[in-house]
Amino acid sequence: QPRFVESGGGLVQPGGSLRLSCAASGRTFSNYNMGWFRQAPGKEREFVATIHGSGVTTYYAGSVKGRFTISRDNAKNTVFLQMNSLRPEDTAVYYCAADRVSSILLHIESSKYDYWGQGTQVTVSS
Repeated sequence: QPRFVESGGGLVQPGGSLRLSCAASGRTFSNYNMGWFRQAPGKEREFVATIHGSGVTTYYAGSVKGRFTISRDNAKNTVFLQMNSLRPEDTAVYYCAADRVSSILLHIESSKYDYWGQGTQVTVSS
């Protein structure tokens, strides 16, 4: 079973930027569509962004579109989430997730993802 490890979280002021990384073990990383989700205290986990295994197609939640960018480097088994213009409401634990079913369809439902990282905390506060 592959493992996914997030990094790059931290404390940032409103308007600042962070870049999250999610490193995967195994040799089939390019077969997975990858997603980023987040969960704030007292709230349900919510979809943030997703990217096709090829890296060509992406999709974003409306709340982050234009501010966040998802990308991947299949040679390094890593997916990234560049977060700009951060807001206090972006504060959450961010998780990467892998959909092991190779498909042209990108999913926003967390139930469609098979493997999850442990999460990394992002706090946006002055």
